[in-house]
Amino acid sequence: MNKVAILTDSNSGITQAEAKELGVYVIPMPFYINEQLYYEDIDLTQEQFYEKLTQGGEITTSMPITGNLIDTWDKILEDYDQVVYIPMSSGLSSSCATAQMLSEDYDGRVVVVDNQRISVTQKLSALEAKKLADMGKSAQEICDALMEVKSESTIYITVDTLEYLKKGGRLTPAVAAIGSLLKIKPVLSIYGEKLDKFAMARTMKQAKSIMIDALKKDMQNVLHTDNLDDVIISIAHTQNQEAAEKFREELLAEFPGKDIWIDPLSLSVSCHIGPGALACTVTKKLIDIN
Repeated sequence: MNKVAILTDSNSGITQAEAKELGVYVIPMPFYINEQLYYEDIDLTQEQFYEKLTQGGEITTSMPITGNLIDTWDKILEDYDQVVYIPMSSGLSSSCATAQMLSEDYDGRVVVVDNQRISVTQKLSALEAKKLADMGKSAQEICDALMEVKSESTIYITVDTLEYLKKGGRLTPAVAAIGSLLKIKPVLSIYGEKLDKFAMARTMKQAKSIMIDALKKDMQNVLHTDNLDDVIISIAHTQNQEAAEKFREELLAEFPGKDIWIDPLSLSVSCHIGPGALACTVTKKLIDIN
């Protein structure tokens, strides 16, 4: 039987410590802050990142350095026959396309999955892939299974401030200025490979209500199910744990009995939206991971 390892990147929100517990591997994402290189969860904690972000640090994201990725694959392949690598969505970074190109030299021993996931949905894919690997599936079989449900997942994000979207060029300065003046809370969506504006709200309460309604509609129209056992509902946030726990109570009122995860949003998304953001997701279950 093939011994298959599961590798993802730190955009999944899986920490190095968690990865050891879960039996998966995580490649840390690199960041340049004021032109100095840091690696997420290696020499850059969530707290340090937000401290630098709110102090106005010049932060740029980068894809995993090619040499680091190849070295990671080679090291894992000393103990395993194959690697399934699940990077962040190809729509949000070019790292996926680069990895696919590099994997061509590995004769099928490295299989790169482009199922367009990020944050808690990417974490779910890694856990489902691990379960399938434990069941004896090959790297290609795992990839095929993940790709089959790739379009059955949606994410909604509302931000506390428009400042970082403006800084990252996602909003024109004029729109950001008007929005901040009126205290508008945009609701953004990630479906497939795009981060798009979904709706505008005047308050955080209204933004959360819009997101909950969107999840309900997506269960019917995107995931084609009304059975809560078929889906995973999760919350992600940027330095906003208390609000995330309150949001979980509100989601539980609408989706009773669900086990709703809460995770910090990955840093490469956080630097574009700033602290105080809340996100929620609904994703079709591929396999029971418990």
